[in-house]
Amino acid sequence: MASKKMEQALNKHLNAELYSAYLYASMAAYFENQNLPGFAHWMKVQAKEEVSHAEKFFAYINEVSGRVILEGIDKPPAEFDSPWKAFEATLKHEKHVTSLIHKLLEQARNESDHATEVFLQWFVSEQVEEEATAFRITEQLKLIGDSPQGLFMMDRQLGQR
Repeated sequence: MASKKMEQALNKHLNAELYSAYLYASMAAYFENQNLPGFAHWMKVQAKEEVSHAEKFFAYINEVSGRVILEGIDKPPAEFDSPWKAFEATLKHEKHVTSLIHKLLEQARNESDHATEVFLQWFVSEQVEEEATAFRITEQLKLIGDSPQGLFMMDRQLGQR
């Protein structure tokens, strides 16, 4: 059983994962509007993945006899200026989520909550992958610059996800 303090922290993070899904859905809408269906597809897949992360927290909170409390989800931005800016925001957001996971892990360690610590290990590894992917795409977009051909090729590549 998790402490009340840990339960509250896990619920807060569940909300953060749902915000991530909302953010990526907003980015997908932006890319659809920019006629970049491959970018939009990538973000839609990412949004679904974030919902699955939230579901893991939802299930875990219940598993440890906690109570899931859903809060309101903040409105994400709708405009991103460019594909590069959108992925730069993605990378920044993933780094933020990583810091949240690390804080949860520290809390679990401080409370000697070994079960929660084990649960969070998967997310630690997942965030390494999330950051690496966002970094790679951001760097590729930086190389492409203003090249419409490069953007078209990148759109096709991201649509393969």
